[in-house]
Amino acid sequence: MRRETTNRIRFFIEDVLPPILRDSKLFLWLAELAWGKHISDLAEFRARAPFLTEEAYADLYRKHPRVHAGTDNSEACIRRVVEEVQGDSVCDIGCGTGALLTRIRQGHPTLTRVTGVDFVIDDAAALPGVEYIAAKIENLPFADGEFDTVVCTHVIEHVLEYHRAIAELRRIARRRVIIVVPREREARYSFNPHFNFFPYTHSFLRAMHPVPAQHSCVDIGRDIFYMENVER
Repeated sequence: MRRETTNRIRFFIEDVLPPILRDSKLFLWLAELAWGKHISDLAEFRARAPFLTEEAYADLYRKHPRVHAGTDNSEACIRRVVEEVQGDSVCDIGCGTGALLTRIRQGHPTLTRVTGVDFVIDDAAALPGVEYIAAKIENLPFADGEFDTVVCTHVIEHVLEYHRAIAELRRIARRRVIIVVPREREARYSFNPHFNFFPYTHSFLRAMHPVPAQHSCVDIGRDIFYMENVER
């Protein structure tokens, strides 16, 4: 399924259905008809977030069905990310299958270093000239300012210590940080293992505090695109 399709579905579920229905047992029953007991597992997963072990966290993500083919990004977000990459080196944190890195390489064929990072890299596509490193976003194995551009799409919403994660993105970036998160409302039952919810662009700006003078934060079809120039 394409991101554009799921965003249209999310519009109905998040903005049309009232919260009293979204949090009801009726919604849970209907959601389980469509997606099985995994919906209940996700609700319990979020409720236990402060007490989860690393093993339980990894196990949930291994079992979580892949909704989008290849990438969680919409075509509009992919184009914007590619347009905003600066410099000779780029690191994609939460690279998944490597689909976004493929598009970045196509748009910037002269890049001298392209790196993908995820906490599990088993399903990352083997791409020429791309190195993959298994690591957690909260503790990245890179030096300060090691990459000109650091990209992180559809990851921050999954990370319990997201302020620490954002600090790491800023630490390893030399020129630019690019982040994409879903513009999303929280509900008791949902189809994603998200911990953090940003219903407005200004909601995400609070997460990025302190925000540098040179930044952009815009809504692109129910996804929030954020970019900042690093100030050192």
